[in-house]
Amino acid sequence: MKTNNQMKSNPMTDQMNRGEFIRSLGLSSATLMAFYCMGTGLTACSKSSSNDPTPSTSTETGVVTSGTVTTVPTTSSGLTGNTQTSKGAISFTIDLTNADFTALKTVGNTLKVGDVLIADTKANGYVALQRLCTHQQNDRVSYQLADDDFLCDAHGSEFRTDGSVKVAAESGQAAMKVYRTSLSTDSTKLTITA
Repeated sequence: MKTNNQMKSNPMTDQMNRGEFIRSLGLSSATLMAFYCMGTGLTACSKSSSNDPTPSTSTETGVVTSGTVTTVPTTSSGLTGNTQTSKGAISFTIDLTNADFTALKTVGNTLKVGDVLIADTKANGYVALQRLCTHQQNDRVSYQLADDDFLCDAHGSEFRTDGSVKVAAESGQAAMKVYRTSLSTDSTKLTITA
């Protein structure tokens, strides 16, 4: 008669539960509890909108550089016009010499202004798109300098600089709305219009 140590391993019957697997990685239950208490869940991607962040309805603007957002005053003297689709057609001008907007003069930087996302792109100069992703209206779209495209990191949607879908999170995903950009002859003012 064979003992347990002499039996051959059978991958079909030898299964490890989740707790054993986590412990085999060297994580204790205390570590897992710390993750849980900090709100850092070990969850999988889900198409459920209940796990998605709520799109911003504020009028805040922010500069996105390497994944960080710096909030800029919406009353900035460097901004004139309408930045909200709920208030009519998009039509505004930003002063690129104003401290709130100078980051946009660097290729690869992205600026969120009201309902619009503006990037100084590698190949196409300034590009302005709708701020929210067309998949589930997430406010997680940013310009990717290395790929010269826009990525929504919520579910992996990618958009070309002309707004067309490069990689869809789901079949039939709509393109992003693109706004016209116009740079003044002295390169100090950028106008965005619908």
